[in-house]
Amino acid sequence: MVASTSRWYALAALSLCAIAIGLDSTVLSVALPTLAADLGASTDDLQWFTTSYLLVLAAGLLPGGMLGDRFGRKRFLLGAMLLFGGASAACAYAATTGQLIAARALLGLASAVIMPLTSAVVTVLFDAGERPRALSIWVTANALGIPLGPLLGGWLLDHFWWGSVFLINLPLVVVGVIAVVAWVPESHGDRGRRFDLPGVVLSTTGLAGVTYGIIEAGTRGWTDPRSLLTVTGGLLAFAVFVGWQRRAAAPLIDVALFRSRGFTGGSVLATIAAFALFGLLFALPQLFQAVGGQDAFGTGLRLLPVIGGLMAGARLSDRLTTRFGPRAVIASGLGLMAASLIAGAFLPYALVAVWVATTGAGLGLTMPPSMNAALGALAVERSGVGSALIQTMRQVGSAVGVAVLGAVLNAGYRDRLPVAAGEEVRDSAASGVAVAQRLHDPGLLDAVRTAFVHGMDRSLLVSGAVAATGVVLALLLMPRAGRPAPELAESGV
Repeated sequence: MVASTSRWYALAALSLCAIAIGLDSTVLSVALPTLAADLGASTDDLQWFTTSYLLVLAAGLLPGGMLGDRFGRKRFLLGAMLLFGGASAACAYAATTGQLIAARALLGLASAVIMPLTSAVVTVLFDAGERPRALSIWVTANALGIPLGPLLGGWLLDHFWWGSVFLINLPLVVVGVIAVVAWVPESHGDRGRRFDLPGVVLSTTGLAGVTYGIIEAGTRGWTDPRSLLTVTGGLLAFAVFVGWQRRAAAPLIDVALFRSRGFTGGSVLATIAAFALFGLLFALPQLFQAVGGQDAFGTGLRLLPVIGGLMAGARLSDRLTTRFGPRAVIASGLGLMAASLIAGAFLPYALVAVWVATTGAGLGLTMPPSMNAALGALAVERSGVGSALIQTMRQVGSAVGVAVLGAVLNAGYRDRLPVAAGEEVRDSAASGVAVAQRLHDPGLLDAVRTAFVHGMDRSLLVSGAVAATGVVLALLLMPRAGRPAPELAESGV
């Protein structure tokens, strides 16, 4: 067992890794207009700057966790951090759109290794008594990069060239690598386990197909044939993957994990929370910019209540879970999220910080005990690939949240616009505001803002309904207080 002080230093190192990934997931959004001008990027290019990262990330999570288990989690974490730093520099100095897309794909590959291995190492370092507190810190670090990305990115774009938004990763990578070398111990899983090549190919194909299809559906609509075919192909690959995992001698994942109420409940409920959160984070920057008239820096400032609420909720979560059990705390957190999101659909813009902060508090109550319940069902030797499975579910939940809630928002926005509004106005609220300002038409500007608020209200109601469904699932899936389900961890799964 690692010394007590060193464990917390190691957690700080892992949290730096998580912050770097969180920064990278949001900082690009503020640079897209500049990239369009400086690199001559088309709309398709701009989409691929994001899509290339997400596709490789989703496809690489399970292999990344499995390889860390087999060859050493610290070793793979260090290699991924170095790759993350190199890919960040390649992004910053890309001279063409193709180079930037390739560098973003490398960032996705590095993140696919970092994300599961950081949570796997937390599982190894901390016992059941300390793990909830450690996971609260780790979850907060994961979310901290979300508002910091627009804040730092907006400031850097005001003072430097666009490549600087990628270079902000480098100091974090340097400090993170030094800290991992100094304080994170090496750990392994079952090193004699065979490499499940068919499982890797099938899971990669399925995750890439589903993720890409969902992203395309969010852009082209859910009736688009290409999107439907891609999602269907991904689901078929998943079906074959599950069948293969049931009969493989050394499967990539053990489907018996889902017999654990802790693992299944924790994974599903963390995915629901991710769905609601990322759908909200997709809409809020547009609200602040299109309706509130804020720039990227101002938008980042107005996202800080999410983090403030999350930190407060995560701080309470540990104590409440000890007293009432994870089932009650997770259900309460999702209930608070549902109530806040639904209230947001009816409250005026002036009160947005209130319900956003409350939503963050609900997330802080939900995520740490959900992750702890899922990770607590994993044996140490399989914690890398098990953590990767949890992260994969969260990643797909985030992509589905953005696609579904984005489609609801866009449909509501277009339905409320005047019939005479042109196609450019219907394309997005940002385009509508730009057209209205170019034409000096206050009536059109007001119509665009009113239509966007209407669409966002619809998306908040859907998101709140999903969170409310999570309350029911928490009561059904999670074991009662005092009845943990350690059977899989003890059996060596």
